[in-house]
Amino acid sequence: MATRGKPKASSATAPSPKAGSDDAPEGGGDRVDRILAQWARERPDLDAAPMGIIGRVWRLARHTDRAVESALAPTGLNTWEFDVLATLRRSGPPYALSPGALIDSLMITSGTMTNRIDHLERAGLVRRSPNPDDRRGLLIELTQPGRTRIDHALEVHVANEHRLLEGLSAAERKQLASLLRRWLQGFEAADE
Repeated sequence: MATRGKPKASSATAPSPKAGSDDAPEGGGDRVDRILAQWARERPDLDAAPMGIIGRVWRLARHTDRAVESALAPTGLNTWEFDVLATLRRSGPPYALSPGALIDSLMITSGTMTNRIDHLERAGLVRRSPNPDDRRGLLIELTQPGRTRIDHALEVHVANEHRLLEGLSAAERKQLASLLRRWLQGFEAADE
């Protein structure tokens, strides 16, 4: 797959493909179905079914990334700012973590984390404070304006995610969550 380009605005809900449209193969599938049909025609010796799953996950990630960025824009936060502030907020009082804990949670490099903390500190959303458990260490903590901003952004974000999943029933959401969890655990167990 190609690298992600600059996101463009996206609606909060995914459009439904129409049978016979340019976006769907005959019978009402999706674009990935068309790709699979082409591979079946060109390389009938290959079982390309995994391409359907991976391709859909990749395409959904692109669509949801755009929708999340679009929903967060009015809050004044981008996705990485949201991620850092949300990680601090969900840690519970006093809403503070060491830079190392943030790095582990966000899966980014220490240099990237330093730049992000610097940016958020200049914006008045976090502050560095001495770590009472480690005289040589620091804690990154939410300021009151940071907590206010993330609490509002979180409400916007969760409402947007509900809209993104409107096309699935409660049972389908539960099933999808279970399947994705099982698949993800296979990758994350290998990383530990």
